[in-house]
Amino acid sequence: LIPLLNKALKDSGRTIQDVDAIAYTQGPGLAGALLVGSAFANALSLATQKPLVGVHHLEGHLLSPLLADGSSRPPEFPFVALLVSGGHTQLMKVCGIGQYELLGETLDDAAGEAFDKTAKLLGLDYPGGAAISKLAEQGRVRIFDLPKPMLHSGDLDFSFSGLKTAVLNQVKKFEAQSVTDPNVVAQFHADLARSFVDAIVAVLVSKSEKALKQTGCKHLVLAGGVGANLQLRNALNEKAQANKFEVHYPPLELCTDNGVMIAFAGALRMLNKNNGSTTSGAFDIKPRWDLQ
Repeated sequence: LIPLLNKALKDSGRTIQDVDAIAYTQGPGLAGALLVGSAFANALSLATQKPLVGVHHLEGHLLSPLLADGSSRPPEFPFVALLVSGGHTQLMKVCGIGQYELLGETLDDAAGEAFDKTAKLLGLDYPGGAAISKLAEQGRVRIFDLPKPMLHSGDLDFSFSGLKTAVLNQVKKFEAQSVTDPNVVAQFHADLARSFVDAIVAVLVSKSEKALKQTGCKHLVLAGGVGANLQLRNALNEKAQANKFEVHYPPLELCTDNGVMIAFAGALRMLNKNNGSTTSGAFDIKPRWDLQ
């Protein structure tokens, strides 16, 4: 972390004295990783006498579309956020900085986990989201009738474990045929990837549209690693055009976990005089932390 900090300062042409405050990820996540970040941030705060801001990891994702570049405009409060990051798939109503209402969440596997586990079944590298998305582009539509879990559940919750199991069953059925032609195998993988992606996209888009109607919001924010998925972006754009709402995305390079979004969330909390839940010298981490 020390060489990384030094490089960041050098690349930006700044010194540590130019920094106004230190933001770090306080949770949720693995305790060991959080402790490393907390210890480093606290030590840096103590050494420089700079204020310290503990940031919720998902809040970083949630607010990252506010970092819109010149090609798009940032969303207006209140907005609905579809948060698809790693082990989290949630729909939130965002009324302001620190004002979050949970509308629905995953009951088992999150979308990101389903992507990674399906990628492994298809022999793709981890993390699997980008690899499956790319493979799906070569696949044919509706070759496999995969389930779209909880599509018509009447609520805004998600479930993707059944979809993952359906993919596993298709893989086992294909492997039992002992196919050796590499072209046939490649086409099977592409078709299955396409059906898998289409199933997840259908659920995410439908629930997002329902959340907008339920809240009366006209702005939808897509955030988190799966937010980089081009099929999901295309489907949301089509739905937005048809139903007269706006969709906002973070820049592609800020979809996956990054330090920029944590710094940005920390800065917004300071500007709103809402400095998180941490003071310097308190090595307080929150492996489990409800965003509300």
